[in-house]
Amino acid sequence: MLAITVRDREAGVEGLALEELPPPHAAENDVVVRVHAAGFTRGELDWPATWTDRAGRDRTPSVPGHEVSGVVTELGYGTTGLTVGQRVFGPADWARDGSLAEYVAVEARNLAPLPADIDHTTAAALPISGLTAWQGLFDHARLATGQTVLIHGAAGAVGSLAVQLAREAGARVVGTGRAADRDVALALGADAFLDLAADRLEDIGQVDVVFDVIGGDVLDRSAALVRPGGTLVTIAHPPKVRPQDGRALFFVVEPDRTRLADLAQRVRDGRLSVRVGAVRPLAEAADAFASRERVPGRTIIRVAEE
Repeated sequence: MLAITVRDREAGVEGLALEELPPPHAAENDVVVRVHAAGFTRGELDWPATWTDRAGRDRTPSVPGHEVSGVVTELGYGTTGLTVGQRVFGPADWARDGSLAEYVAVEARNLAPLPADIDHTTAAALPISGLTAWQGLFDHARLATGQTVLIHGAAGAVGSLAVQLAREAGARVVGTGRAADRDVALALGADAFLDLAADRLEDIGQVDVVFDVIGGDVLDRSAALVRPGGTLVTIAHPPKVRPQDGRALFFVVEPDRTRLADLAQRVRDGRLSVRVGAVRPLAEAADAFASRERVPGRTIIRVAEE
């Protein structure tokens, strides 16, 4: 099969290449998916799991990309809940070869059925961003109706979904980002927007929840905005500063088949909009991965046609 691979950690994105690899086979509780569309995270070449397996052993050449939408072609021993020929989507495993390939082996529990009226391109942009937004807001921060949430990066992959989910839950939403993101954030449902380059973060006042995807100084300064009993949650790195009389936590997204199915239903109902920007073929995946051009929405790799 054709796949995007990395072999040299020091080479970074310059080491990405398109090459032929043997196709994967389904281990116990796995499925093999014929990839139709794949999503990736530009920072994943810095993740230890890209280079070593769960036991710490070198696993190069590695295939990056950890969001997949496609069709099941093989079931492993003991696999239940999915069938050959079924459309599915979800996150691929962190410490195994990913989705920038024609086929990928994934733990079946990671995947949810994909309704026929959601295209693979949209589905590939949803798993990690959607689950991260939900888990950050509701599982970790326990956001409730009537509370105020500050969402950094409100027009980004995670932030744009978090804004919509928080607004639907009845929260007041304040978004942040660049000036060019203001109209997008407000259109998604933010009640107010702050330009991180021009406005004072401290002018926001106190909030019940801060959801951070940026880290660094923005994360540190946000701790003072959390009112007593509130929560600062981040996916950037463990926080160094904690709110007074509040919680601060860092988390990594977890697979959740039931929640994926719920997010897909929200997309079908028109309650959740997934922002897809550029769509490029597998042959251009290395260029897309290395690009620093700012694209309004997720860049998705189309591997096979519907």
